Amino acid sequence: MKLSPLQIARYQYNPKLPGMLRNGIAEICVKNGEPTESVADQEKIKALFPNTYGKNEITFQKGQNTSEAKLHKVGVILSGGQAPGGHNVVCGLYDALKATNSDNVLYGFKGGPSGLLEDDYLIFDDEYINQFRNTGGFDIIGSGRTKLETEDQFAIAAEVCKKHGITAIVIIGGDDSNTNAAVLAEYFAAHNTGIQVIGCPKTIDGDLKNEDIECSFGFDTATKTYSEIIGNIQRDANSAKKYWHFIKVMGRSASHVALECALETQPNICLIGEEVAAKKMSLAQITDYIADSVAMRAAKGWNFGVAIIPEGIVEFVPEFSVLIAEINELLAGSKADAFNALSTWAEKYAFIEAGLTKESMAVFAQLPEGIQQQLFLERDPHGNVQVSLIESEKLFSAMVKENLAARKAAGTYNGKFSALHHFLGYEGRCAFPSNFDADYCYSLGYNAFMLIQYGYTGYLSKVSNLSKPADEWVAGGMPITKMMNIERRHGADKPVIRKALVELEGAPFKFFAANRELWAVETCFVYPGAIQYFGPTEVCDLTTRTLALEKA
Repeated sequence: MKLSPLQIARYQYNPKLPGMLRNGIAEICVKNGEPTESVADQEKIKALFPNTYGKNEITFQKGQNTSEAKLHKVGVILSGGQAPGGHNVVCGLYDALKATNSDNVLYGFKGGPSGLLEDDYLIFDDEYINQFRNTGGFDIIGSGRTKLETEDQFAIAAEVCKKHGITAIVIIGGDDSNTNAAVLAEYFAAHNTGIQVIGCPKTIDGDLKNEDIECSFGFDTATKTYSEIIGNIQRDANSAKKYWHFIKVMGRSASHVALECALETQPNICLIGEEVAAKKMSLAQITDYIADSVAMRAAKGWNFGVAIIPEGIVEFVPEFSVLIAEINELLAGSKADAFNALSTWAEKYAFIEAGLTKESMAVFAQLPEGIQQQLFLERDPHGNVQVSLIESEKLFSAMVKENLAARKAAGTYNGKFSALHHFLGYEGRCAFPSNFDADYCYSLGYNAFMLIQYGYTGYLSKVSNLSKPADEWVAGGMPITKMMNIERRHGADKPVIRKALVELEGAPFKFFAANRELWAVETCFVYPGAIQYFGPTEVCDLTTRTLALEKA
């Protein structure tokens, strides 16, 4: 296989570690912090996790390593969607294992959690792992979305580990995967299996964060990748001066990606779902807001612009959420068969009109016909609307077009509006990790082994002080239960890690809100360019604008 020059150069990059992890494993000791409790529902979470709840947060520091000397056989799993840097978590874990004892073994379970259940694995060696250092993707062992959540699965996992002599599992994943890690750790502890479970915080969506986890890995690289593309589109828009570009970006449950890309590129419009929900904005209000920018720019002779739309925006619109709930009820059970038996859209439309409330039908009637039909095409396994499939970038451009036509008829708008559409998703999930993500992920993996060596279980590998240079980063661990609360899932109360939404009182959003009126009218585009791997530290090791503003 022919390698690109950049790939060769990235293999040779030596990731930076936090200062205390550079001392050598023999000179790393533990500093105990305070006992922890869950973010909410403390009594319920404690009852569900009697063996792993309330443990201390810990940090590593320079000192005599007092851990028990023994042979370690560790399994690692990549879980959920890809995120840049995942390979380096595995590499950091492997290097720490081998630095402690060359006889230590790292098993990679293939295809995500299902690899553990099916005993499908490989054993890492230098030759194999060196092919993946500092590269994007999850192809080192593959990933999957199987959930570890039943006692039968836990029992199988314990048997597989026992078969190979594995005494620790590292799960690299997002909020759901780390919730599964906490439940698995509790099962192993309750059954005295001697198997530890450690999690690592991954998601490009940025919604696995809190006072302890400053940033999930992959967010830095993905948003830099999207911002480069958005900047390129903005340069094209400013050159051609005849298109409005509606760009949807990843972020189903939170708008962190959209906000970070806006801070990086300064588009004319960026919708923030959390603000839409807080202000109870309607589709019409959102449309007016975008159309106002189009009209004001047209008055200056600028019939072009850029709007960033978060992937999950419609779920934050209260009236749209009610509409979805009514549609789900409308097509529940045998009623779906009756609907699907209708042969024309006109017949189906009449069925819908008869089944929705007057308020929801008014919302439905606003939607372009293509979007209306999308709501009734593919359903999830529970028979519900797949909101993530709604092309919200096309929804809003179509509604803005109608809004502007009405303004033109009223004589309040005399511009030209032509829209182009983009969805930036998979482009960012497997990019070559930035230096920040390469360093951060390697540190998370290295640190995960330190937690294993000292006997911790149900902990998340934690590296903080991330806005500072890497030698000032602080490594340690926190009980996963600290991040948990009880939520209603599929008709039952479940312990889950609370998703982190964009904080409207936070510094990143406040900076955006203070500047967006200017950006909406003027052309203030910023062109970030490609991720830089070589050169001045202030260019190559740049953190996200979100992290910089939060830690300013």
